[in-house]
Amino acid sequence: MSTSDHSDAPVPVPSPASFAVSVPDLSDTELEAEELDPAQILSGDPVVTGKVLWEAPDGSQVRGIWQITPGVVTDTEANELFVVVSGRATIEVEGGATLEVGPGSACVLREGDRTTWTVHETLRKAYHISY
Repeated sequence: MSTSDHSDAPVPVPSPASFAVSVPDLSDTELEAEELDPAQILSGDPVVTGKVLWEAPDGSQVRGIWQITPGVVTDTEANELFVVVSGRATIEVEGGATLEVGPGSACVLREGDRTTWTVHETLRKAYHISY
């Protein structure tokens, strides 16, 4: 086939750059403070920090590292896949499952899931979110 056979074909959009990080190294990654709405805190004094490693130009996807210290918080989720690097938490999905997560756990949360996170030990995760 010649390229002229595809004159009406859409031009492919390049994928974001590929990258790899070492999971053990993530425990040493310096994170930046993130705001946590006080209305989300049910108990304790949790602190949230994170670092965006990559974001799509249109904001539709974000990849990064996120951490929360012990406490109980609520959230409304985006489409997210994450892997726990360190720490432990129980995530209760309203009307759904209760997820026990710890180092090496891979978890998927759906957009709109209302969750309650009980963080037992400071939890650090590597994540990919799609909006």
